[in-house]
Amino acid sequence: MRQVLQDARSGAVSVEEVPAPQLLPGCVLVRIAASVVSAGTERASADFARKNLLQKARSRPDLVREVISKVQRDGIFSAVQAVRSRLDQPQSPGYSSAGTVLAVGEGVTDIQPGDRVACAGAGFAVHAEIACIPRLLLARIPDPRSGAGEVSLDHAAFATLGAVALHGVRTAEAKLGDMVAVIGLGLLGQLTTQLLKVAGCHVLGMEIDPSRAQLASQMGADAVATSASEFRDLCLQASRGGGVDCVLITAETPTSDPVNLAGAIARDRAVVVAVGTVGMEIERKAFYEKELQFRISRSYGPGRYDTAYEQKGRDYPIGYVRWTETRNMEAFVELLAEGRLNLNALITHRFPIETAHRAYELISGKSREPFLGVVIHYADDAGSSVSLALASASGIPGQPRARTNDVTVGLLGAGGFACSTLIPAMKSSSHTSLLTVCAATGSHAKHAASKFGFRKCTTDDAGLTPDPEINTVVIATRHHLHGAQVLAALSAAKNVFCEKPLCLSEQELRQIVSAYMEIPGGQQPALMVGFNRRFAPMVAQMKAFLAPVAEPLALHYRINAGYLAPDHWLNDREQGGGRILGEVCHFIDLMMYLAGSPIVEVATREIGSTGRYSADNVMISVRFGNGSEAIISYLANGDRSFSKERIEVFGGGSSAVLDDFRRMELVRNGRAQKVRSRLRQDKGHRAEWTAFVDSIRLGKDAPIAFEDIVCSTLATQRAEESRMAGKPLAVDAAGFLRSCQMTATLHPDRNE
Repeated sequence: MRQVLQDARSGAVSVEEVPAPQLLPGCVLVRIAASVVSAGTERASADFARKNLLQKARSRPDLVREVISKVQRDGIFSAVQAVRSRLDQPQSPGYSSAGTVLAVGEGVTDIQPGDRVACAGAGFAVHAEIACIPRLLLARIPDPRSGAGEVSLDHAAFATLGAVALHGVRTAEAKLGDMVAVIGLGLLGQLTTQLLKVAGCHVLGMEIDPSRAQLASQMGADAVATSASEFRDLCLQASRGGGVDCVLITAETPTSDPVNLAGAIARDRAVVVAVGTVGMEIERKAFYEKELQFRISRSYGPGRYDTAYEQKGRDYPIGYVRWTETRNMEAFVELLAEGRLNLNALITHRFPIETAHRAYELISGKSREPFLGVVIHYADDAGSSVSLALASASGIPGQPRARTNDVTVGLLGAGGFACSTLIPAMKSSSHTSLLTVCAATGSHAKHAASKFGFRKCTTDDAGLTPDPEINTVVIATRHHLHGAQVLAALSAAKNVFCEKPLCLSEQELRQIVSAYMEIPGGQQPALMVGFNRRFAPMVAQMKAFLAPVAEPLALHYRINAGYLAPDHWLNDREQGGGRILGEVCHFIDLMMYLAGSPIVEVATREIGSTGRYSADNVMISVRFGNGSEAIISYLANGDRSFSKERIEVFGGGSSAVLDDFRRMELVRNGRAQKVRSRLRQDKGHRAEWTAFVDSIRLGKDAPIAFEDIVCSTLATQRAEESRMAGKPLAVDAAGFLRSCQMTATLHPDRNE
């Protein structure tokens, strides 16, 4: 399918052929007929992309602080690599479209293939021929056969913008008979004006562009003005000197002039609502003397930016939240069906997707042509072969075929970590061939394939694993997918490299272990978990230094992890598993590696049982079979500019300290050895992949013993259970393996 993509470095727009998106649970696959280009949001994004690095820094000082902090912690090379990786990823513009349903995902029961729908959401309702949209970001278009009026898909594509305007009207609490001022009569202002007239309000509009002011008058505005002074006089005259009941600011400008104009024209105790992006340096006098309420309208209604609502489909009860973003979209579409809104006059330009770049030249001002509503059109048969588009992998021209003895990789997941760290580590191996990359969105899959040299890209994860050309499946998806994907790869007799964690539950772990044990000895594929810190050069030195110590070790691992917002995907128990299962597994495994003994007990305590850090701020005590003890301090309440990881080990008259994988000190008998890396961290990703490849090609021992993988995974799950239970828990990995072996013996033909 074709999709509009925007270069994050230059702002350049191109139309690329990419795989159709994956149909996800709770979502709907839509063949798009029309999408609307937002002159405000998308122009701002393009303008930012066109800035050079210095200009970007000046406009986003928050990002500069992040980069400086990363340089201080991880070194300049690591920081530069992270910035380049972010800038390399193409953007997928668009957030308002309409089309016809092709297929519905698991859990969607009230939408059927063939339904016509309006679509919303940045990252979802993108400018593409096919889109995967979460159910609550859809509004069904009334069927004319039910007696409703005909709604064209061109008009329905404005539903997201219409919902923004409608939520602004609701935020202003405009009522029948109210006198309402609208400042800014661009597309959003024109929609707002029409909605206010439908609500029975008297509307006074202000717009410096005479043609837009005239259009608003034709669309029903009671009076309009083209200058601030004229508008001030108009409002005072129309209200007999009392001022307007509410003001909606739908302009886009960095100045605060619209806000202060609103203060001048509003009556006592009126409501002023900022719907557009404007400056907010409010002159206090007018707002204080009139006791005005200043409100900001957040996008298209309750539910916006709530991942539980938008992506998981958890609707708000109508009795408590009457107008959600979905219901606002539905209301707008119903008004279209009733013929109470006129969008024909608002659409000034239509472009086929092949010439989408012209739409961006228009909104950026390059074509020096007036515009208002800009629509991109798509071919009627764009999604007729969606099954084929999903089932087949798109080839990338010019990529070499794999060599006979290579590890041929099929990669599941092409997110930030995969593109910045994991794939470069794989690509550095001379005996690794990158065959196919799979991502949920076609643009991510195509970008990763083109950048790193994969021969094919796809969004069909089920089709990747059985591919006979692939002998190794690398899993870098979100954590909740790992368990099932590992099982599928083992069932297909593929080698498996799974980024941590291996899985999120004991049940999944039991299934994986049983499936692995059911494979006859000598035929078992390689199974590896991405515990890369074991392979870091400084950790290898530390391990060798501690090797002569014949007594139990005392270990302390402090992680200054930093705060993550509650809605971050890692904190989502369903997708990320939480920070213990998703991140602390790394540190539990490394402590076991340094201690050189299996874990027998874990105890987790939260530091503070309430507050925003509670589940992220933990102390974990780990006891090992050889008597060694470790304390893992995983902290979210520190300063992120401070060093992130520090390991201290004591035993046998020796001390070893590793700070952020850049500085290490080894001390014995009063003699200190210091190791330092000033420019770059090395957390072992390349060495890890090399060891994995060598174990496959050369028949070497597994880089991490299967028993160790099971032990650290089980211990991590027990650590999370201990946090919730408030008591220490035993870890019996050997007993767990025996029980799984018994299951495998009782069901030897389960996978046949």
